[in-house]
Amino acid sequence: MRLIAFDFDGTLSDSEMTVLLGEQEGVAARMADITERAMNDEISYAESLRERASLLEGLSEEKAEEAYGQVRLRPGAADVLRRLNEAGHHTAILTGGFERGVERALAHEDVSVDTIVANRLPVEGGRLTGEVEGPLIEGTKDHALEGLAEELDVPMSRTVAVGDGANDLPMLEVAGLSVGFLPKDAVRPACDAVVASMFRLGKVFEGASILQPEE
Repeated sequence: MRLIAFDFDGTLSDSEMTVLLGEQEGVAARMADITERAMNDEISYAESLRERASLLEGLSEEKAEEAYGQVRLRPGAADVLRRLNEAGHHTAILTGGFERGVERALAHEDVSVDTIVANRLPVEGGRLTGEVEGPLIEGTKDHALEGLAEELDVPMSRTVAVGDGANDLPMLEVAGLSVGFLPKDAVRPACDAVVASMFRLGKVFEGASILQPEE
């Protein structure tokens, strides 16, 4: 068994969760700008996440759920996850994004992962508070990956990380195999392999004997 950890926004999903939420509140362009600055390592991820959450203060829970329901896995992602699950690996999503969006996207494709480590947007009185809570605000993905590997008794040499942005760098740097999915320039040097599609990711996994070639 291996531990295969994925980033979500920009990797497993081509949706940007905070932008979808921002569209409900009319702040999508501001959300996208903050996200881009964080992914290029111009501001800290924690700072960017708090800035984006604050723009959502007052958004109704109903509209937030509508946005979560628009989150989708990118083409081929569900197939890769199913193959990994069938091969007996432990699949995980480590994301600074939001648990509800991840859950809705997986449910839409009728696919599952073993572990989701994600953040949450708290609700009071039926509306978002503008705050954000969860393990991946100040916490980093390397610690999350290492903690999960220890819990599962999987050596770090048998871990795989797949991501695209600056907040993925910590886990890409400690994983046994690091794969960049359309990675930002700052991320590319930390990657053992770089892919631009889920089909190519499957081929990387086949080449590393993580998956058997499809017949």
